Amino acid sequence: MGLDVRDFFNATNPSRTLNIENADDRELYIDFAEVRGGQIIQELKDNISFFSPDAPTCTLFTGHIGCGKSTELLRLKQELEAEGFHVIYFESDDDLEMADVDIGDVMLAIARRVSTNLEATLKLAEPKGLRAILQGAAKILTTEIEFVEAGADVGGVGVSANAEGEFSLSLGIGKLTAKAKNDATLRDRLNNYLGPQKNKLLEAINRELLEPAIARLKQLGKKGLVVIVDNLDRIDSRAKAHGRPQQEYLFIDQSDCLKNLHCHLVYTMPLALKFSNEYGMLTQRFPEDPKVLPMVPIQFQDGRTCEEGLDLLRQMVLARAFPKMSQEERLANLPQVFDSPASLDHLCRMSGGHVRDLLRILNAWIKKGKALPLGRSQLDEVIRSYRNEMTMYIADNEWGLLRQVRQSKKVAGDDNYQTLIRSRLVFEYRDRGESWFDVNPILLEAKELQG
Repeated sequence: MGLDVRDFFNATNPSRTLNIENADDRELYIDFAEVRGGQIIQELKDNISFFSPDAPTCTLFTGHIGCGKSTELLRLKQELEAEGFHVIYFESDDDLEMADVDIGDVMLAIARRVSTNLEATLKLAEPKGLRAILQGAAKILTTEIEFVEAGADVGGVGVSANAEGEFSLSLGIGKLTAKAKNDATLRDRLNNYLGPQKNKLLEAINRELLEPAIARLKQLGKKGLVVIVDNLDRIDSRAKAHGRPQQEYLFIDQSDCLKNLHCHLVYTMPLALKFSNEYGMLTQRFPEDPKVLPMVPIQFQDGRTCEEGLDLLRQMVLARAFPKMSQEERLANLPQVFDSPASLDHLCRMSGGHVRDLLRILNAWIKKGKALPLGRSQLDEVIRSYRNEMTMYIADNEWGLLRQVRQSKKVAGDDNYQTLIRSRLVFEYRDRGESWFDVNPILLEAKELQG
């Protein structure tokens, strides 16, 4: 039986994050490390498991949204677990309002995720300091939130209890933050309360939660605790009330809180910060420079085709159609899916090596064609539509910057370049450890780029 177009459409869902702990996802996973200019995940793992297994580490991980960071972080989780670490991975936008994030929010989110993951199995002592901070926060919000302590109403204020009537840190934080996430006024109240107490909160999380948890994990034969905070790169760039851009406020001004939690930490960081005028300040605040996951190269800086990168992108697409086949068998069955190998190559080139964009274009192409094999004319139509959408929001001065990037393959530390990077108008590539940049290939036929 031939490939069903609806099955292929579902398999190319660009919103799906592959988790290689899942056998079906493992069949779709393509390792791009060799062509991305370095073994980024191996370096992240070695930093924790080889160089510093017994002392806390903190690493920032960045790249374009949609370039595959989450998939790679889930691979890191699996590899660290195989080395004997207990790993807690979570997507921070499930807990935080990304347009309005404060350092207290991030610390509470980490504390909740750790306590949710561990408190039932490790039976840690009651965290009295954390409990007092939560009760103080609850009193600030007492007109809005009713908290119950050990099943008894204490003046309408307290913290949540679990089913056995014992104090539950995860439930207490969860009830507090769930309300605050959806109400800007409550967030302001909560952060105004937590802000002056951030050092006290940090100390309580370390002393009452992380350090006891790690001690118990080691008694159970684990090597340590790793917390991976994904999607923090999605925080909005708007200014905080005091005028400081939110991204710089969190990752530079509040770096001490982020890096001084007493466990191994990996945070995703907005790529735009790499092009901020304050990037030098950021690198001084953290023990090492952020790790960057670049695009998959489809050509080299001098314009020559990168055959290895192109071949891996072809396999990424064909694996969605034929997950159980070998690479050679997939290529042999390519005519079932595309009208020609050239059409598949054009798709890969137009993605610029951005894996989610490749799947977005392919997904739209399948919807347009509705039958296999897919034809080149429909792909061209999809690309024209994407180009039209992208060009509508590009200002005249940005076209000038794009022409400069096209010519020089470089960007500068400038707010305008941050916009180009954030909007996926410019992509970063790596070649033997050195960065170079190019314009999103979708734009190459735009008349404004020719001027």
